[in-house]
This record gives sequence, structure tokens and C-alpha cells, in this order.
Amino acid sequence: MSARYGMVIDLDRCTGCGSCMVACAAENNVPPATSRATPRTGLTPMLVRKVSNGADGAAKREVFIPISCMHCGNETPCVSVCPQQAVEVDKATGIVMQMPQRCLGCRYCMVACPYHARYFNWWDPAWPAGMEKSLNPGVAVRMRGVVEKCNLCHARLHSAMEKAAANRKKEIDPADYIPACVEACPTGAILFGNLADKNDGVFSAAHSPDAFRLLARLGTEPKVYYKSGQAWVRALAERDSERAKESEHV
Repeated sequence: MSARYGMVIDLDRCTGCGSCMVACAAENNVPPATSRATPRTGLTPMLVRKVSNGADGAAKREVFIPISCMHCGNETPCVSVCPQQAVEVDKATGIVMQMPQRCLGCRYCMVACPYHARYFNWWDPAWPAGMEKSLNPGVAVRMRGVVEKCNLCHARLHSAMEKAAANRKKEIDPADYIPACVEACPTGAILFGNLADKNDGVFSAAHSPDAFRLLARLGTEPKVYYKSGQAWVRALAERDSERAKESEHV
């Protein structure tokens, strides 16, 4: 049976510590930013953003939102525009894959992504002396001139599949496939699993009353869900400022 891997991120638990960002970079061999990098030219496959309810004083409320590729499952925008077929949705897992070997750097996918969750490699990857010894051998280093994004730590999935095959099993053990950001979160705010499995905890979390997806109205069926008990946070999902203002008092 095909899987639909995804996440549910509890924003009421997220403290904005950035552990997920660091873990993502370390796991996927993202090089340290150069001195010339800016927020627009850096590589942040997982990016924690801070937003507020727009109020002042004691009424002000803030929340942190970790944002990565949403792994859209319907009419995936980045897949539709890529002229090189460098992006595809893996039918077996639901993961939106990026193949740097095919990428020509046109950045059409970056323009098409409604979540701004794709990043261009502006410089050749480089690490401080000695740091290259800590690179993950299971993840290829990307070159300058290609686009990259979150792939749900695909190397970890491959490792889990190899372990299952060695044990003569057709299905992987869910405990063997956990993305780095999920593993690193100190508050347990990120839940990962198979959205196609009704017995998986991520399935019930995604269907809870407090769950929502960013820009769901676009119909791209993202596989990253969020949760919050705060109505103004849920209203921000569609960038509806009027709803957000009204819900401040709910």
C-alpha cells in the first residue's frame, strides 16, 4: 500500500528555538551561510517564522511557524512548471522529490511555490576546515546553480528501507524513519507519520478540530498540517486579516 508521509506541527508547543532548522541543515549537508548571504539568498529548507495577531500591549500575541516544503499532493505547482522534470511526486510515499542532477537553475519552481519553500544555491558549498568531516555520507552535496528544498530526510527513508529488506520485511518500521527536525524538537511539537494510515497518530492529529493547512483554498493538498487552539492563528492560514482581527477576541 502506498504511503502519504506528512507532518502535523503543534504551534502551541513550538517555542521558536530553531532546533529543527539546525538539525535539518546538519542532516542534509546544508553549508554555513556565506558573509554575502541574505534572508533571500540563504539556504533554509526548514525556516521558523514569527507572526503576531497585530495587537499592541497586553493584547499582543505571537506564534512561531516552522515552514518547509508542504509536499503538495494535488496539481503540485513546482512539478507543473519544471521544464527539466527535476521535480516529481513519489507515488509510493507522497514525497515531492527534487533532483539536482536535472535542475538547470531556471527557478520557475521557486516562483510557482506559494509557500516560498524553495531555495537557490548561489555559491559553491564550502565548510570551515575540519567541518567537512562531519558531513552526512548518505546525502549528496548540491552544487551552485540548483534549487533545493525539504525532502523529508529521504536518506533516512532509504536507510529504513534497507533495514527492512535486510530483515526480509516488505514494510519499514515507522520507528526507523523519523526526519531530523522531528527528532530534534525539544517540545515534541512535530508529529510525523503516514497520513494514509488511519491507525497512525499523525492521521488523527491531522483530522482534529484544531488542525489546518496553509493556503488550503489553493487546492494543492499539502501534507504538512498545523494545529493551534488559538482562533487567530488558524485564521492566519488563509491570510485573511479580517478573520484574524475578529478572532482575537474569541
